[in-house]
Amino acid sequence: MAAALARAGMMPNARGRGAIFTLHHVRPKRTRPLQPSEHLEVTPDFLNDAIERLFAEGYEFIPLADIPSRLASPTKQPFAAFTLDDGYRNNAEYALPVFARHGVPFTVFVTRGFAERTHSLWWETLAELLGREREISFDFGHGAKITGLTSEALKFDAFDRFSRYVEETEEAIAVSNIDALARRHGIDPLKITADLTMDAQELRALAAHPLASLGAHTLSHRAVARLSLEEASDEMRQSADYVEALTGERPKAIAYPYGTRLAVSERDSMIARELGFSVAVTTQPGTLCEKYANRLTALPRISLNGYYQQPRYVSALASGIPFALGR
Repeated sequence: MAAALARAGMMPNARGRGAIFTLHHVRPKRTRPLQPSEHLEVTPDFLNDAIERLFAEGYEFIPLADIPSRLASPTKQPFAAFTLDDGYRNNAEYALPVFARHGVPFTVFVTRGFAERTHSLWWETLAELLGREREISFDFGHGAKITGLTSEALKFDAFDRFSRYVEETEEAIAVSNIDALARRHGIDPLKITADLTMDAQELRALAAHPLASLGAHTLSHRAVARLSLEEASDEMRQSADYVEALTGERPKAIAYPYGTRLAVSERDSMIARELGFSVAVTTQPGTLCEKYANRLTALPRISLNGYYQQPRYVSALASGIPFALGR
């Protein structure tokens, strides 16, 4: 419906001045026993099609760091900025060639603990574990219980339960317990981190590309809203320190882990400003208008969803109509 309304010229103000797009994995489509995060994966072909569709609709592609000046300018041409979270190796292997083909700048947000191989990606660990086991025993807080995993539906139910566990328990403890469970089943969570994410050398090489920028994404990828003020500030600062050590330049942008309303608060937006970030992004959906010139450390982004890899969906989302209707 949104695409049809946009083609008909309805609700033109919903598009605002432009949009920031969120990506995670960019890689060819693959199959694995369990893919609970398939919505966070798009193919290089779809990324190419998305860029071509936005170009055809008159968008100018700008670096994320240019958004403050762009919102303050009278320029009417809509803009698009591309961002990629977590620092996956496929961002350099598959996404970079697409961006380079079209001359599109992009920002990769770096989680220091992933790059240094000190922290695990609990969602990837669980996908590996639940995908290959038929049952597990785990204590969610009321004693160890057996969870059956004999069907895809049961595996997805288990993944959802673990996700709630991470959200409802002190996150560092929850992730540590998941890592311990994985190790009992012969899975090394930090090897998964090393297999999937770029290390310092790879990040430094990526940052040397003229279209690429690195941003901060905290130390441990915990929801900053659930941390104390001191912890949240330290998480953001340590990530920025790491990027500066890699590139020689202090990052101007940060992405809050998870980025939802429960994962990032007004306090965290204030912390980001005080730490000197000129731009900070959430995953709360929306397009950008002039009002965000005063909310530069709480910007919305539009996720390119792996379940909807058609150019018409990019047009619909960029129109801003789905978010306007949702409000």
